[in-house]
Amino acid sequence: MTDNDIHNSPSWRSVGIFAIAIVALASGFGQFGVVSALGDVVKSFGHVKTQGATVADEAGLSGTLLGVGLAILRLSSMLGMPLASLADRFGRRIILILTCAIGLCLTILAAFSPNYWYFVAIFALGRPFLSATNAIAQVGAAEETDSRNRAKAVALVVAGYGIGAGLTAVINGLAAKVLGFRGLFALAFIPFLLVIIIAPKVPETRLFMHEAEEQRTRPKLGTVPKGLGKRLILVNVIVWGISIVTGPANSFVFLYAQNILKISGKITALMVVAAGLTGLLGLIVGRYLADRVGRRTASYLAMTGVILTAFLIYSGGKFGLFIGYEMEIFATAAFGPAGGTFSNELFPTSARAAVVGWSIIASVLGAVMGLLLFGSLADAGGRFSSGAEFTFLPMLLIALLLFFLPETKGQELTELWPDPKDLSLDSH
Repeated sequence: MTDNDIHNSPSWRSVGIFAIAIVALASGFGQFGVVSALGDVVKSFGHVKTQGATVADEAGLSGTLLGVGLAILRLSSMLGMPLASLADRFGRRIILILTCAIGLCLTILAAFSPNYWYFVAIFALGRPFLSATNAIAQVGAAEETDSRNRAKAVALVVAGYGIGAGLTAVINGLAAKVLGFRGLFALAFIPFLLVIIIAPKVPETRLFMHEAEEQRTRPKLGTVPKGLGKRLILVNVIVWGISIVTGPANSFVFLYAQNILKISGKITALMVVAAGLTGLLGLIVGRYLADRVGRRTASYLAMTGVILTAFLIYSGGKFGLFIGYEMEIFATAAFGPAGGTFSNELFPTSARAAVVGWSIIASVLGAVMGLLLFGSLADAGGRFSSGAEFTFLPMLLIALLLFFLPETKGQELTELWPDPKDLSLDSH
């Protein structure tokens, strides 16, 4: 790819980038539905007691049982690794569209689950496809834009996913009694149709096409260049650490609000709408910091904010929930463009999809560990704050590992990785 190609790269406001963001929106709707409707799922398949002192009495199922079910869903996302890696062989566009469409079809099927474990099993089948979709969408946005537009494009994709996820929470909060979790998952048919309609507008990235022309053989699944194994491990440890926090923090929040704090669905919906505004602000701030102070520093500030605000959600009653949730969404949104841009710039085109595939595994392992720890500690202490304190706060040390990675701000992908033929691939 020539310098002229770089300067003529599409703007973050191009039709292709918006098409990728819409696919991310559809995947967010399908993937986040289980979190938004968790309270209704538990009520449908569990037994809530009006008077009780345990998590199981108030929520309908024990914290441990909930943790195990959510952990299974998270573990299934590990299959997103080989799915995402396929994009290094066959292209970003085709894998992006296929994974999203298949994942949404399985989400719709989950609406017909006869019991809790059938629900977990069916939803687990679809989750890896949607996880791969979200990962490939960020790769596509990063590769299709230059350094000036890259963080903005990734922010737009993150925003798309966030809007899709937020829609499920708003719809469930306003119409849970009418739709139930079954109706909510059946609504995934709408984003499925949207993906089919928008598919012709989704671009294949020019960086991938250039890479395919330069390489004699296609990379094997999951391979990364020799010499970058330590960097891959470091990135995945960081992803693992933040996922230990975001896994339980985001998975239990609506259950905690509705079943423990007894907050109404309408108030929960308003909380989510307000979070949409703080999330938008977080994306703007995260993009600005990534372009001004650097990808590394912006990622560190955002990750620290995620950890502290997640702790506040479960430790400050209703006030802590409202303030903590809004700020946690802000920090998570800020981490999106900073961390997403950073990780895509740290590795070459030939292995970029494989790297996000490995990050899916790291994210899954972290989320599963967080869910199990959080659920068991909440049961042991009789309150959610116990789980938050001992699960979230130690991850502040993991955030410091970001400073062991090189800064990439202001550099084009072709400058960072000039010649794909000079890179020897090896699996790690």
